Formats: sequence, C-alpha cells, structure tokens
Amino acid sequence: MKAQPLLGVSMMAETGFVSAILPLLEGNEIDVMEWSFDTFYDTDEPKWLSDLLDFYSDSQRLLGHGVYYSLFDARWTERQAGWLQKLKVEAERRSYNHITEHFGFMNTENFHQGVPLPVPLHPEILKIGKDRLLRIQDVVEVPIGIENLAFSFSPDDVREQGVFLNRLIEDINGFLILDLHNIYCQASNFNIEIMDLVDLYPLEKVQEIHLSGGSWENSIYTKDRKIRRDTHDSDIPQELFDILPEVISRCSCLKYIIIERLGHTVRTESDKLSFLSDFKKVRQIVNNSEPKEDVQHQWKKKNTTLTDPLENLLLFEDQKNLNKLLFEAQDPETITNYAFNYFKMDGWDPEMIHTAVQIVKKWNPY
Repeated sequence: MKAQPLLGVSMMAETGFVSAILPLLEGNEIDVMEWSFDTFYDTDEPKWLSDLLDFYSDSQRLLGHGVYYSLFDARWTERQAGWLQKLKVEAERRSYNHITEHFGFMNTENFHQGVPLPVPLHPEILKIGKDRLLRIQDVVEVPIGIENLAFSFSPDDVREQGVFLNRLIEDINGFLILDLHNIYCQASNFNIEIMDLVDLYPLEKVQEIHLSGGSWENSIYTKDRKIRRDTHDSDIPQELFDILPEVISRCSCLKYIIIERLGHTVRTESDKLSFLSDFKKVRQIVNNSEPKEDVQHQWKKKNTTLTDPLENLLLFEDQKNLNKLLFEAQDPETITNYAFNYFKMDGWDPEMIHTAVQIVKKWNPY
C-alpha cells in the first residue's frame, strides 16, 4: 500500500510553542508527533502533555527521539546504563513507531546541556557505535534510526558521514534520519553544493526527514564569511523548501517529515505565524509528492547476544582531551598540534575549531 509521508512536529512543552501549534492540533493537521523522551527522564510531565503524547501513542503516530545517550562515548558509564533502563520503561509505557538518536558524542560532565561532537570514520570507533546501538535495540522492539550531524571539523568528515552512518546501522537493520538543516549547515560551512552532499547519503535508508532553522555567525578569520549554526531558533531557509521535493522523490522509503523548533524561541505572534507558514509550505510539498511504498512490515529485529559493553580507553582519552583542549584553547594550533590517537587533524578548519570552542565553553564547565 502506498502513502505520502506523514507530516508532524517535534513536540516542545513551552507555552509559546504550544500556542503556535494549537491551530494545527485543532485542525487535526499534525499527522505524527516526535517526542524527545529523555528530556523528561527526571521531570514529571504535566497532565496535558501526557494526555497529548498518549493520544498519538494510541493512534500509532508517536516517534521517539533521544538526545542524551551519546552514541560514541568510548567508556561505558552508569549514566548510559540508566538511560537504557529508563528507555525500556518509557517504551513499555507508550507505543513508539521507532526510536532514534544522534550521531556523535557528548563526553562531558554537563551532558544534559551539551551538543554532539563528531568522530572520524575508523574501524575501532565504528565498533563502539555499533555496540551502543545494539544496546538500544536490545531494550525495544521497534526500529532504531540515527540522525546525521550538523557540525564537522573538516570536509573529509562531512563527505564520509553518509558512509559512516550506513555502516553503523547495518547490524540492527536500522534506518536514517536525514536532517536537511544539518546538511545545509555542512554545505554552507564547507562550500559544498547541498544536493551534492545529499547524494553522499544512502537515501534508500532514509525513513525520516527533519526540517528546522538556524542562525549565522560572522567569521573571525575570513572577511565576509559566515558560519551556519543548527540552533533551531528561526524559520526554515528557503533553500530547503527548494530542494525538499527532489529529496522526497529520492528517498524511496520515506515515512515521516518532522519540523523542529526550540520551544523557548517561539516568543512573539510573528514567531507563531512564521512557524505556521513553514508548516503549511511543507504540507503543500508533501501533498504534491508521489506516494511511497509502506516498508514498516519489512523490518525484523535481528537476534543478537550482548556481551560486556565495549570500551576503548585510548578513544576515551581522545574525547576527554579534545573537550578539555577546546575549553582551554587560545588558538586552533593548540589543538591541531596535539597528538591524538584517533582524531585526524589534517584539514581541520580553524573556523570550525573556533565554533567548537564556543560550544564547549558554553555547555561544558571544567
């Protein structure tokens, strides 16, 4: 049976965001809802939010999106084990169509407020990611997907991420989220044509697309250069509307399209109207798209036997030292001259190092 992708939003609990989507809820226009379940692991949900999520769960229209598992942390911790236990409880509480996580690692003391940093494609690093994904798959009975990252240190890392993701999910029969704004960030920051970058991903594995906005920062090294950040705090760029029909047509197994915006950034009536306008633009594109084959029945959970969690202490030292150097760095050469075990320093862009310094100093106090 063929169907067009379901269109929805990443649910936020802030008043402004709820006010913005209320007309969509009243008009039954939100086909599917994505919920970042681990953002409320240690917080009680208000009843109205629980009721809303339960409604989408009961309708088989709820998607689970993890934020804080940190897929490539090289040392297994009680935090990760606890995260999995809470996921198991959550998956028993609600019916999620699938569970997804982000590429990268957040090896920090303040992981609840960090953002993922990239890792290079290396056989030992790939083993860590596969081990962590198997542990997610072990506690749930639904497909597992991974989202591409918005930030990279070098164009080589940008170009190899699609290959990395494809290898990462093969042991769990997994799928990809293609976040188009993340692609837009990478394409803008490394001067790559956006569709050329899209073509480097295994589009036949894409079952979900994310759309969002972000922000620009002036370069501190190059006049007239701007750095694109995935800050989820503004309208969807027109460039993404321009390519969306083509991307949809190439993703043969696409099932969902999710619009993201941080709840606290929907403050004014203008913010609400622009969010609704973006939603309606995407709806029109979806309505004009060709229906896709339903592939849900094709997924089967692979039988695996888990052993002790895989760890790599050399990689852990790299991750810890990279965070520390980013926090303390006075100039990019401090980092590019460091003798890491796994991180490939050739081609690291000083501008992206500076961007990572800003990120780490904001979220990772030492």
